[in-house]
Amino acid sequence: MQSSSTNGPSRGVLDYFKWAFIVTAAGLALGAVLGWQMTQTLGGTLTIFFICAVLAVLEISLSFDNAIVNANKLKDMTPVWQRRFLTWGILIAVFGMRIVFPLLIVVIAAKIGPWEAMVLAAAEPARYAEIMHDAHLPIAAFGGTFLMMVGLSFFFDQSKDVHWVRWLEATMQRYATIRGIEVAIVLVTVLIFSRLLEPGESQIFFRSAIWGLLTFLLVEVLGGLLDSTQEMMEAGAKGGLGAFLYLEVLDASFSFDGVIGAFALTQNLFVIAIGLGIGAMYVRSMTIMLVEKGTLTAYRYLEHGAFYAIIALSVIMFLQSLIEIPEVITGLGGAGLIGLSLWSSIRWNRVNADMAAEG
Repeated sequence: MQSSSTNGPSRGVLDYFKWAFIVTAAGLALGAVLGWQMTQTLGGTLTIFFICAVLAVLEISLSFDNAIVNANKLKDMTPVWQRRFLTWGILIAVFGMRIVFPLLIVVIAAKIGPWEAMVLAAAEPARYAEIMHDAHLPIAAFGGTFLMMVGLSFFFDQSKDVHWVRWLEATMQRYATIRGIEVAIVLVTVLIFSRLLEPGESQIFFRSAIWGLLTFLLVEVLGGLLDSTQEMMEAGAKGGLGAFLYLEVLDASFSFDGVIGAFALTQNLFVIAIGLGIGAMYVRSMTIMLVEKGTLTAYRYLEHGAFYAIIALSVIMFLQSLIEIPEVITGLGGAGLIGLSLWSSIRWNRVNADMAAEG
């Protein structure tokens, strides 16, 4: 599919982040107003302002790989479905995952209604944060399993012909002919971690992980059915409703870690929504830029770094069921892998350009 950038004049990098900058300004201003209403002091206002900014940076650092994987899927989607994901999809990501999702957890865990959960978040933030913390184990198991399946499915692919860590990726490609090998690896990993937990926690972890695995498989099956039907109806259009649903569930899995980790900085749901919402807008801007500029094609190992980061994140989410791991480690780890893959891509481009010049 041709990049949409060919349909109009080339855009500068800053042009892609225009709306992200606008949302940042509006969000930080709203955070300052909220801080003043909550504390009635300049110091309190600046504290809330700073927390909003830190949460935005946290979300961006955790979401580099999210943007790259989104772009990888979007480049094969029709322009219509690209626009739908980048408009409706981002609304679901910002409002659904950053506001509705934390409320839904409390609704289920505390067995209360949505309105009561909202009141609890506003009136008793400490109790709200406690419920969210208690829900971390099943969330980590569900999200970690889903993301591990996403990462392994990229490497266990018979048609994959570009390898970054050659010895490892060539081996995984060779064994991709074994049906269900990714599922087997994930299940063994889940069993190992569940054995390390207390009996009660082990059951919760295992059950949630199985739901994460089933969700991935169901989204894959449903996506194939929807897209095959759409191909017949729309003369082969690629990446329709099935791909849209896949990206939404993927974004949700990426968001689990950031939403839960945000409660380490503040117990106020509305401050969290502002900070993470700002970060989500940068993810959207990065996704658009990657698709339109063809960055994934220009830097051949960038996708590899993102999928290695996804697998690393899934393992970290599993480890969080056993030990505390600061969010900064999660963010820096993923960013480091992507940065290394970018450096390798630039180096490969330079070497091949020199060889072409000599030839």
